[in-house]
Amino acid sequence: MHWLLLLLGIGALAVALKTASVALMAVCLLAALVLFVLWALGWYSARMSARSRDATAMIDPAELRRLREQAEARKLAAAQTPPEGPPQG
Repeated sequence: MHWLLLLLGIGALAVALKTASVALMAVCLLAALVLFVLWALGWYSARMSARSRDATAMIDPAELRRLREQAEARKLAAAQTPPEGPPQG
């Protein structure tokens, strides 16, 4: 979508350069400026949204606490069971 704004801005600039009317040139130059600024904002927004993380993939604090408790429980269970030695025979 933002590329369409760039094309329209280039078109407005081309009309401003080709016209003989000062009023039309001023309007087209102003339109080209606005369209170029909108294009830059749209381009920036598209770049930032492509780099952002997915909010659904983040872990909430309750889930993080539950995972830590599970890890501690596994550590304690592993520490309490004696290691088995090599088989005798």
